[in-house]
Amino acid sequence: MAVIHPLLIGDVQLKNNLVLAPMAGVSDLPFRLLCARMGAGLVCMEMVSAKAILYKNKNTKALMQMEKEEKPVSLQLFGSDPDILADITARVSELDYDFIDFNMGCPMPKIVNNGEGSALMKEPKLVEEILTKMVKASKRPVTVKIRKGFNDEQVNAVEIAKIAQSCGVSAVAVHGRTREQYYSGKADWEIIRQVKEALTIPVLGNGDLCVGDDLKRMQEVTGCDGYLIGRAARGNPWIFRHLLSWAQTGTMPPKPTGEEVVEMILEHAKLQIQVKGEFTAIRELRKHAAWYTSGYPNSAQLRARVNEVETFEELKALFGELSMMHIR
Repeated sequence: MAVIHPLLIGDVQLKNNLVLAPMAGVSDLPFRLLCARMGAGLVCMEMVSAKAILYKNKNTKALMQMEKEEKPVSLQLFGSDPDILADITARVSELDYDFIDFNMGCPMPKIVNNGEGSALMKEPKLVEEILTKMVKASKRPVTVKIRKGFNDEQVNAVEIAKIAQSCGVSAVAVHGRTREQYYSGKADWEIIRQVKEALTIPVLGNGDLCVGDDLKRMQEVTGCDGYLIGRAARGNPWIFRHLLSWAQTGTMPPKPTGEEVVEMILEHAKLQIQVKGEFTAIRELRKHAAWYTSGYPNSAQLRARVNEVETFEELKALFGELSMMHIR
């Protein structure tokens, strides 16, 4: 089987099996649009608290924004109350999202200490209740993202994945690290293989995927059906186009030129401004600019200059003034 291929999840046909992973503070609407334009088969939204939606938190509306251009798109919920999650799943599945995803992978202390995210890897019975109720409430396919386990003493991805399948979940994404690892060390692809062999629904692998040969090796090791591209996409929406090109030619295209990087940064800024207004957009773009320019000559000096910019015109003028000397 080809490494990159169309993928059916539930009743939704993806044009390919390359998925932009949900990343808090990264996979917002502007970035998802860029990745969709670059060929991602599915884009996943930043995780949203089910309780925050229930209580009409003012910040959730922005997190839940989507555009038809980015479809298919997955809305990711997090929480730990089965009834609240079922209620919110029923509501959001009436909207135009293609999937409702449930987060059991977030390792952040404020999430874990609240019994949410990857803390749920320790609670199989609660997971079963949550997923049963979410699937029953949803008009869209429900998927779930899990980790290898909570720590090395509690490696239970296979058990949790089997529960998910038995509850009617349509696909499982597995990050090959424990919560204790966060994003450090090497991802364990063997656990992804074990989950894949235990399930009949699609299994997506996550962890240490940067170039085409990584996908090839993961497919050979795990037999997984698709791939979640996370940190490798930060500052690099081209990764989807490059992986699709690799599938055709066997070679990864070269790193984007300085001119291409600037063009993408300015387009990203325009989208950010449309969605969030100039004040917020330019400030949020600073971290993206750091990712975009990482590894280019003199990029540290450039990032320092970008951090002083406050308007789009200043951003545009900065790159015009530099004439691409710094990141060519």
